[in-house]
Amino acid sequence: MALLDEILDYNEEFVKEKHYEEFMTTKFPDKKVVILTCMDTRLFEMLPKAMNFKNGDVKIVKSAGAVINHPFGGIMRSLIVAVYELNADEIYIIGHHDCGMSSIKPEKILEKMKKRGVDQKTIDMMEYSGVDLEGWLRGFDDVTESVAHSVNMVRNHPLLDTTVPVHGLVIDPTTGKLDVVINGNENR
Repeated sequence: MALLDEILDYNEEFVKEKHYEEFMTTKFPDKKVVILTCMDTRLFEMLPKAMNFKNGDVKIVKSAGAVINHPFGGIMRSLIVAVYELNADEIYIIGHHDCGMSSIKPEKILEKMKKRGVDQKTIDMMEYSGVDLEGWLRGFDDVTESVAHSVNMVRNHPLLDTTVPVHGLVIDPTTGKLDVVINGNENR
């Protein structure tokens, strides 16, 4: 049985048995917080539990490495929507130790793309068009510096309310211990 079939079978029972009722909440975060964190599987349940958040408390946006690559990309748009439309009053950027983005080698990803059928002509055309694929795919060396970079990008965004604190933290994906990189309450 394909995974999709398993998911759909489970979902049918989930809905039939009304298991959704324990998760019912509104679209507005009760704690008025939006979090940008990494998509790492270890953080899926660990991060909210380590911060004492439950379903409905916060908005969570995920990207590889909790990195914001562009001030007008989808990640930044999500944070701005959370503030202006969904009543988030604080932003947390949370990276983690042992992040896969710290070991990303763009040239290896490009090779894997080619092995899975992406034509070299497509890569060449993108680079000819001004897309720096290696820069776009590059990770980071230091998670603390990466979190600080993302915090500064958000904090200095021309469309963000300057009264919104932007915090930067790093979590240990094994223990859940949080280390503060930037306390947004001190830097407003």
